[in-house]
Amino acid sequence: MTNPNSDDITRRRFLNLVCAGLGVFSAAIVGLPVLGFLLEPLLAPRKYTWRRVGRIGDFNVGDTVIVKMQDADPAPWAGKIAWTAAYLQRRSDQDFVAFSVNCQHLGCPVRWEKGAKLFMCPCHGGVYYENGEVAGGPPPRALQQYAVRLNEGFVEVMPGPIPMVRGLLPPKEG
Repeated sequence: MTNPNSDDITRRRFLNLVCAGLGVFSAAIVGLPVLGFLLEPLLAPRKYTWRRVGRIGDFNVGDTVIVKMQDADPAPWAGKIAWTAAYLQRRSDQDFVAFSVNCQHLGCPVRWEKGAKLFMCPCHGGVYYENGEVAGGPPPRALQQYAVRLNEGFVEVMPGPIPMVRGLLPPKEG
């Protein structure tokens, strides 16, 4: 019999050390990407830029049209999903408003009904007035608006991230 306190490594102790080492290695392999994903927004804040969507003269006063633009912060490998859209309204010569195409209920895409002058969500029956305010259905708030500016004869929109859906949570009391 050997003394358990001796400096000799037994087979059982060796295998325990190997298993513990493999466990630490596996946890690091899985944990580091998760940790990077969680810390990335703090270490590298997103940079939003203005997107040109057309010349001022391309849009008629009173019209609401869909415009396509690059997403707010596309990943280099995003490909076709790096593009998004917004509804752009020209209210007067110098007044433009841009709305997100995503319903504020569950993020479904809304469509513009020109004859009714309403934004409609076909998925759950959300309806918005021409100014983006809720007209009916389950959306908890108005359509998200994007910043718009006129720059050197062009209309530019500052797209933002798709808004978090807060309509699933009960309202806070207080």
